[in-house]
Amino acid sequence: MAVAIENLTVTDALEKLNAGIFTSVELTQAVIDAIREKDPDLCAYLSVDTDQALARAAEADQERASGGQGRLLGVPLAVKDVLNVKGQPCTCASRLLRGYTSPYDATAIARLRAEGAVFLGRTNMDEFAMGSTTENSAFKQTRNPAALDYVPGGSSGGSAAAVAGGEALAALGTDTGGSIRQPASFCGCVGLKPTYGRISRYGLTAFASSLDQIGSMTRSVRDAALLLEVMSGHDRMDSTSVDVSVPAYSEKLRDDLQGVRLGLPKEYFIEGMDPAVEQAVRAAVARCRDLGAEVVDVSLPHTDYAIATYYIIATAEASANLARFDGVRYGTRAEGATDPIDMYGKTRAAGFGDEVKRRIILGTYVLSSGYYDAYYLSAQKMRTLIRADFEKAFEECDALLTPVAPTPAYRIGEKATDPLQMYLGDVFTVTANLAGICGISVPCGATSDGLPVGLQILGPAFGEESILGVGHAFEQSLHGDD
Repeated sequence: MAVAIENLTVTDALEKLNAGIFTSVELTQAVIDAIREKDPDLCAYLSVDTDQALARAAEADQERASGGQGRLLGVPLAVKDVLNVKGQPCTCASRLLRGYTSPYDATAIARLRAEGAVFLGRTNMDEFAMGSTTENSAFKQTRNPAALDYVPGGSSGGSAAAVAGGEALAALGTDTGGSIRQPASFCGCVGLKPTYGRISRYGLTAFASSLDQIGSMTRSVRDAALLLEVMSGHDRMDSTSVDVSVPAYSEKLRDDLQGVRLGLPKEYFIEGMDPAVEQAVRAAVARCRDLGAEVVDVSLPHTDYAIATYYIIATAEASANLARFDGVRYGTRAEGATDPIDMYGKTRAAGFGDEVKRRIILGTYVLSSGYYDAYYLSAQKMRTLIRADFEKAFEECDALLTPVAPTPAYRIGEKATDPLQMYLGDVFTVTANLAGICGISVPCGATSDGLPVGLQILGPAFGEESILGVGHAFEQSLHGDD
């Protein structure tokens, strides 16, 4: 039968699968058909593993017929090309890893697989997750489903475009400085960045190890809650994975905000913000107040230092992490080298794109002798102050409401030659990564040109239950306007 997937959520798909309205093979085939139809324009995927996906879907149908109870049994998911899935490519959208096939599953993937998920293929991204537009991919330019000549955001732009553009029910992404929340806002889907340590990073190709976190792009907050339940939990393979209980998030969502106290950070409503973004976010704040929330003003006084702090720490860690890509063990190896040092240089020069090289150079500089204390050590001290700002704010409220980005999506190429302007666009998202807290982007409106705008809800460390509850109540209130 023909399966309509345009607005189908994971939750709805599971209900229909369990009711026998369609099979996993029919659902997976419908998504593959949508990719074939739409992806020549969207360019959200780097590769699609059609045979493997349909074979796994057929297994899921057999398991369901035999009484299988997997929480995601037979649901097809897309995966950002930075997470290892056994037997699939993991190029990180870089020429340097062209042809590399992963020999193992990331822990998050293994947990999804154990609950019956089907893995469709690999979504496009900024190379090694370094960028905010997906323009830094070595292979193609993903386009925004809302307007094809606009960027989808980044670095998880392919995942966001696939979900918002009808090519996936949900997708995995990663968030180092906003790389889930910002593309979710630009494309008009839900993007969840969990607390650092909530989901194991084992099997995630590292950009900045103290900032990276795996999360999801979905069509509803309930779907985000479900995927978080499945992927979360302690993992001995990741020393930064925290051993704390995992609530049944999808069962604890709320429909109103009575008794909830929400903070409005004054530093996040800045001069120069796009008026349409501010209007949409302030309307969302008013709606939360109508749902029963008490809204209070709070201050995060060190926000002005966040971009500089982030781009020192992130580039320093990138410099160390990407040193492993040298042409010796895996990936591309340059030809014609005369000795190992020459091979390293030629391989990295040919394999890395401009933005990756820029960040490696910056990171090497701030870690170098004579500059370490002035830059890297100072940034770590500022990071502590930024974290303290949030801890103090959360003494006064349950969650914070902010914009995701100062602007909606912009045209492809508009900021490609001005990296500093692109970096400044992360001002509202990098703070959550520096502080290690959780955040979610929920669609809250659109500009007059139809470009989506997201509301960012930030919560304390391991406070996902709070932000999911606020996000769900807000989302459900919008459905009443349909």
